[in-house]
Amino acid sequence: MALPNPFRRRTENTKHCWGYTFEWTKDHFTPEQAEPLKHSYDVLGEECLDRLNVISPPQSGTLPRNNSQQQAPELKETKEEKKEELPLPQRDLFVLLRDHHESDPKLHQLWEEVSTVPAWVNWVQIGRGQDVFYRYGGPALTGLTYQSLLGGMGAARVVETLARTGGFSTKVARRRLFETTQHILQCTRSLDSIKPGGDGWASSIRVRLLHAAVRQRIMKLAKQRPSYFNLEEWGVPVNDLDQIGTVTTFCATLIWLSFPRQGIFLREQEKEDYVALWRYIGYLLGTPTDHFETTTKAKATMESLLYNEVHPSDMSKVLANNIIHSLEGQPPTYVSPDMLIASARWLNGNDLGDELGLPRVSFYYWSLMAGQCVFFMALCYFYRVLPWLDRGHIDRLKRIFWVVIVDAKHGLAGTETLFDFKYVPQYDTVTEMGAPREINLRSSSVETRNLRTLGIFLGVVGLGTWVSFRVTSSIISKIW
Repeated sequence: MALPNPFRRRTENTKHCWGYTFEWTKDHFTPEQAEPLKHSYDVLGEECLDRLNVISPPQSGTLPRNNSQQQAPELKETKEEKKEELPLPQRDLFVLLRDHHESDPKLHQLWEEVSTVPAWVNWVQIGRGQDVFYRYGGPALTGLTYQSLLGGMGAARVVETLARTGGFSTKVARRRLFETTQHILQCTRSLDSIKPGGDGWASSIRVRLLHAAVRQRIMKLAKQRPSYFNLEEWGVPVNDLDQIGTVTTFCATLIWLSFPRQGIFLREQEKEDYVALWRYIGYLLGTPTDHFETTTKAKATMESLLYNEVHPSDMSKVLANNIIHSLEGQPPTYVSPDMLIASARWLNGNDLGDELGLPRVSFYYWSLMAGQCVFFMALCYFYRVLPWLDRGHIDRLKRIFWVVIVDAKHGLAGTETLFDFKYVPQYDTVTEMGAPREINLRSSSVETRNLRTLGIFLGVVGLGTWVSFRVTSSIISKIW
């Protein structure tokens, strides 16, 4: 939870938004300076998608849609539009690229680009950056879910693209979250995984081609019907600014927003290492990387986007609440809706929580969040102090996260996603507000743990206060 600093010195460059205060510098950028990035994108990735569609034409027709999407009357397809079938790629595009890159100049250009390690990459530093994610694994997953993803729905312009994929209805949002987490786990599982030829490296290329497919699909639909997507106002779908924003939410937002609001403060070397890791992942995704050249630039980029881009819309409320509904009462933690909302409000602040249409929660759930933060602080700082414990903690969380997210039946059930084009934009794809689930009223281990931790913490503080009072009273009585 963001707390104001009464000793902070304010200047004419001091900016405040969504419970966060910062100083505007030369590294920050205005909406006017960011405007060109809304209309530029990964051209090479899209050119290669065209080549791959020729080599292995995608199946035509519409993929099965989920039942939570209804056809808006103003967006019904005409007979003429239905006649023109648009490509719907459903293959493993990475395998096609790998197997055919030598036969096509553009494919070879992309293959060479992603296979060439930039001069600024230091593998030792990348490995340390991977360790940062697991050293603070609990706060990291909490921040990624409730701030980077849910809080990120406040960026109304980006939400318009997400809403048209249909991937954030209540029925599929949870799986989308697991698929995104799988990509992060693959990129951090080992150093070999992120190096050329590794699983994380391959998944990043798959995501890059998936972004090209989404962009191409929405652009073609908008060309046929301009009212479908406002290109002038929102920019090209999945543009360079969107890509920069995505990488920012995975690294800078965690470092300077999510972690501090949970009582976790990284060392300077850890910040540099984690930003370096995501700079390289961004490079594989076709993202401009200059904004992550230093921690100073990465922080300024996060602050610029928070100030310029986060303006929630009605669709922001729909997607944010759908994420809550998709997670409530679900295994393995069975967390209640109020606890989920408390997590989101704690990390994003009440101002943004109100704008996203999240209900207010009782003091009890705020207390549980305080207990969770105390638990994370005690755990993370304890392991961080002792290198040999730290190493074991990191290796253990790598195994646990993979089992829970990928292998477990309540996760991806052992089937790793290939980031194929499952959530295909259509004229009738308009994500709607989902209804709350029927929740199995069983106890949540997370809430019980948080309550127990808070009780222990308050007990220790109370005991310490009592001992201090007795000692002080004894000293004063001897003096007088």
